[in-house]
Amino acid sequence: MPKFIVILLIALLFEAVGVVFLSAGLKDLNKDEGPFNGAKIVRLIKRGATNKSFLIGLAMETVFFGFLCFLLAREDVSLIWPLTALGFVFTAFAAKFYLGETVSWVRWVGISLIVIGAGITTYSEKVKEKKTETPNVETAH
Repeated sequence: MPKFIVILLIALLFEAVGVVFLSAGLKDLNKDEGPFNGAKIVRLIKRGATNKSFLIGLAMETVFFGFLCFLLAREDVSLIWPLTALGFVFTAFAAKFYLGETVSWVRWVGISLIVIGAGITTYSEKVKEKKTETPNVETAH
């Protein structure tokens, strides 16, 4: 397996767990009822700066972004960006087992279609590599 795929899978694990922690933290922060105004925004920022789940999620998303930048500097964006959709698989499992969310069969079918699309994207890279390996031989007549 190419090294970039391993790095991408590690990055996507950070993203999935990070999103789950962000969601948990933001749901906790959103318990503040009342009108949405400047005072509420300040309260949310203050509470967010001390919310453990939110901060863990933010840190993990930052690590994911660092991995993503590393990969985008070395590979085609048309390869890397579609493959980040594989994070939906990890995120669905993390949401199901950590947050206790119900993931319906319809969502699993959608996630499966995403995985198929990512597979096609990966295959397209192999096709590209084969084209560059084929020598360009001109025949003289």
